[in-house]
Amino acid sequence: MTLWQSFKRLMDPSPTTLNQTFSLGDRGEQPVVEQRSAERLADAQTSAEGVISHIDNLLNAVPEGTKALEEAGDLAASLDQNIERLKTLFRMPANKDLIIREVQIASQPPTRAVVCFMEGLSDKMVINTHILQPLMLLSHLDHHVDGKGEAGETTFTIDTVLQRMLPGNQVTKKYLMDDAAEVLLAGDTVIFFEGARIALDVDTKAPPVRSVGRPQNERTIQGSQDAFVEAWRVNVALVRRRLKDPRVITEILSVGTISRNYIGLMYIDGIASPKLVAEVKRRIDAIKVDIVNDTGVLEQYIEDSPAAFLPGALTTERPDRTAAYLSEGHVAAFVDTSPYALICPVTFWSLLQTAEDYYLRAPYGTMLRYIRMGALLITLMMPSLYIALVNYHHEMIPTELMLFIASAREQVPMPAVAELLLMDTIFELIREAGTRIPSVVGPTIGLVASLILGQAAVEARIVSPVLILIVAVSGLASFAIPNYLIGFGVRLLRFALLLGAATLGFYGLGAGLFVMVLYLAGMRSFGVPYLSPVAPFRGNARDVLHRPPMFQMEKRPTYTHPLDNRRQREVVRKWDPITRTADKGDEPGKGDNS
Repeated sequence: MTLWQSFKRLMDPSPTTLNQTFSLGDRGEQPVVEQRSAERLADAQTSAEGVISHIDNLLNAVPEGTKALEEAGDLAASLDQNIERLKTLFRMPANKDLIIREVQIASQPPTRAVVCFMEGLSDKMVINTHILQPLMLLSHLDHHVDGKGEAGETTFTIDTVLQRMLPGNQVTKKYLMDDAAEVLLAGDTVIFFEGARIALDVDTKAPPVRSVGRPQNERTIQGSQDAFVEAWRVNVALVRRRLKDPRVITEILSVGTISRNYIGLMYIDGIASPKLVAEVKRRIDAIKVDIVNDTGVLEQYIEDSPAAFLPGALTTERPDRTAAYLSEGHVAAFVDTSPYALICPVTFWSLLQTAEDYYLRAPYGTMLRYIRMGALLITLMMPSLYIALVNYHHEMIPTELMLFIASAREQVPMPAVAELLLMDTIFELIREAGTRIPSVVGPTIGLVASLILGQAAVEARIVSPVLILIVAVSGLASFAIPNYLIGFGVRLLRFALLLGAATLGFYGLGAGLFVMVLYLAGMRSFGVPYLSPVAPFRGNARDVLHRPPMFQMEKRPTYTHPLDNRRQREVVRKWDPITRTADKGDEPGKGDNS
């Protein structure tokens, strides 16, 4: 061993050989490798028992027809065998979350049954009153119904339990052990019976969920004040409350080999394009990973350009906004445990709009949109314009202002680009620190830090006062952008424009803007051009920056290719003499009683 290798080994704290790793064998216990081998052997044995039971069930179902073959699963007729397989699958007795309660149904003869549920995910009150009580106390009432129950005659069937003893509103049959395990992890209760190759799944879901509260990131003054929660079923109900149409479809998908998280896919049949729905489902079904526990993770797997600076789908926490997008032909995805909905597809203009634009009168909504677009241009271009003017194009600055800037920067030792990068970095640091600090003191610390650091930097003559003003205005404008994710992309693109302006002045800034527009024009969101309906122009581009009156928004956006293009009749204000002139179906002066 050389001297260099000895030094590396001395400085590297990680073990280099297997003997140096932690091992239970040194303490007289079973090593970890042998424990893992035992677990794999138990899993293989359980899988083999399931395969044998499945083959046996298929052979028994052959004489009974096609339906019996479809229902043939891998559950055995032996209750003890099924419970042992379930215990092995859930790693009992080490796992304390699975509750197994053995009961006896008072049939003739008595039948053993086992009730299984997960602690903390199921409603124990429902289990006691709707499952255990009927099975243990009320089952004897069916002994002599229709003359049955004579000595030697059995009165137990799965259908009898299903139709007479379980008053739950959702009870289904399960034929596979994996299906039974999946619904157990979702919070349902599964009942196994002696002599039956079928298990019953009773809906008893009661996961810990916070109550519906106000939106945190998409607040509005005028509009609904409820927001999504971490339970996707509650989120679907919040949307259905606003879309009382039987054509609203909710499909249930599952992703994650470990998480097995549910994804609710919502769209309106007859409006949403079937190709769009099929494409979203295809991308979600193609996800083969361990865990997907948030809409942000799902978006990264299904978006067109994962490396893009701007988001490929719209994330919202507002049910009213989700309902509005569904009515336009979009598709919404809800991930269980995530309080956001993922809207597909999305355009650049949608990221600059809010729900409040439509709740206010048209002039107010239009004014807010122009303010946001101005804020976007300010935060994107103001630092670059300052660098280009100060370093390259002095003649474009008024003389008095140029003399003031020069006198302010006279004592500053750093170039303007270094000043700007330093203050931008400090501003981003304050922004991130204010986000991570507890909400009670976060805004205060951010305000105090910005004031103290800015004043100290100016007095120490590290930066000029004009630069502090530029950074403050551009940073303040970034907070006017309504979408949190596009704010990240704008800040990154701002640094790219700053580099171009520092290199070539206005020429570099213009080249950077040109490349940026080309980049946005080439982006796609589920096949939809990112700048639609402006580029390419679709003909129905009124609702982009200018917000027209609601009675003039007669058609849905064309970029989603909705099956029904019209969202309202041609003339809604039939009582208005100004807008009524376009209604050729009615004679002037006559009212409409429809």
